Amino acid sequence: MNLNPAELLNPIFNALDTLIEDDGVYLYLVLVWLALLAIGWILSGGLRRKRPQGNSVTVIPAIIFTMQPPLQSPPPIIGIEVDQTWNDEDETTD
Repeated sequence: MNLNPAELLNPIFNALDTLIEDDGVYLYLVLVWLALLAIGWILSGGLRRKRPQGNSVTVIPAIIFTMQPPLQSPPPIIGIEVDQTWNDEDETTD
C-alpha cells in the first residue's frame, strides 16, 4: 500500500479537475451567490452573540451632581515656645 500523499489524493484531484472543466462556470456562479448571501448575513448581525431571553437588565448611564459642604478654615496652629538663648549668645560674640 502506497501512503504517499500525492498518490493517495491523485484520484480526488482528477475528479475536481474534471468537475471544474465540465461545470466550472456553474460552480463559480453558485459560489458567488453563496458569498453574497454570507456577506449579507454577517452584515445583518449573524455573527453577533445572542443575548439570553429573560433576566435582562437595562443599564442607563447617569450623571449625579452632589453638593459639597462649604470649605472650613483650617484649625488654629498651636504655638510652640522656642528657646532663644542660642540667639543671644551669637549676638554677644560679635
